[in-house]
Amino acid sequence: MRELIRHVGSTHNLVVFEAAARLASFSKAAEELGLTQPAVSQAVRRLESAIGTRLFQRSHRAIALTDSGDRLYADVVDGFSRILATARQIRRSARREHATLLVSTAFATWWMVPRLAEFRTRHPQVDLRLETRDKDVDIAAEATTLAVRRGTGEWPGYQSALITPERITAVASPKLLAAHPRLSDVGALLSLPLIHLDEPHRYRPGWTEYFNHFGGKFRDDGDGLRLNDYALVLQAAMAGEGVAIGWQHICERPIEQGLLAQAGPGTWDTGQGFYLVWSGTTPLAENAQLVRDWIAATPALSATDP
Repeated sequence: MRELIRHVGSTHNLVVFEAAARLASFSKAAEELGLTQPAVSQAVRRLESAIGTRLFQRSHRAIALTDSGDRLYADVVDGFSRILATARQIRRSARREHATLLVSTAFATWWMVPRLAEFRTRHPQVDLRLETRDKDVDIAAEATTLAVRRGTGEWPGYQSALITPERITAVASPKLLAAHPRLSDVGALLSLPLIHLDEPHRYRPGWTEYFNHFGGKFRDDGDGLRLNDYALVLQAAMAGEGVAIGWQHICERPIEQGLLAQAGPGTWDTGQGFYLVWSGTTPLAENAQLVRDWIAATPALSATDP
C-alpha cells in the first residue's frame, strides 16, 4: 500500500481521475463528486506528478486521455469494479438478505435436499443457500446465518435448537446382508469388511466406540476402507463394499428407498444430538428465522411415514 501511495499520491486522486476520465470533463467530475473544478484539476495534477507523466491532453474546451491515461483508466475501472462487487456482496451478507445454512455433504444430500421442495412450497420468498464444509466454523466470521453441529447444544456465543438426537446403528447394502445371515449378533459384524469415517477436523464416533457400546471386542489396526466424507461412506456401503456406521437421521431415507438396511444388534443413543446453531449476539433476520423454525419443526421420516 505504501508503494501505491508513493506512485499515485493518494487514493483520492484515483477517484477524481476516474470521474474526470469517464465524464471527459473536470467540471462534470467536480459536480458529481461535490468538489470545485480547481480541486479536481489539482488532484489530477498531483496524480500526474506522482506518476511522472501526463494523463490528459488539455484544450480550451475539452480534455482527452493520453495513451498512459487510457492504460491507467482501464486498470482503475477494473479495480473499482471489483471493489464494488465485493462491497455489495458483503453488504448483502451483513443485511442477511438470504439465509445460509452450513452443513455436511451427507446432511445436505440425504436430509436437506429431499426436504427442499416442501420448504420452497411453504416459504417461496426465502432465498436459502446451502454450503457444505468438513469442519465446524465461526458462523459470524464466515458470514453464515445457520449451521448444523453435533454436541450437547451448549456452545458459548451461540443459540441452538435440537434437530435430532444422535442415534447410531450399523448399515450395509441389502444384498450384502442377504448373503450374511445372523448379523444381528455384534460379533458377526467383524466377519465383514468395515467402512471407516476418518474426518480430519471434527470428532465422530467410530467402530471402536460402537463395539464398546454393544460389548464386542474390536481393535482398530488401521485396516479397512477409510473415507473422510460421510456421503462417500454411505455410497461405499450402498455399493456393497462393507458395513458402515449409520446415523439414523441421515440413513433413514436411503433405508426407506431400499439402498441400505440396518445390521447389528440395535440402535445406540449416544446422548449427543445434532443441533441447528446461530449467533447468540446478532439477531436473525426474518428469512433466517423462517428457516430455523422450519428445520426445528421438521420431524424425522420415521415419525411421519407409515
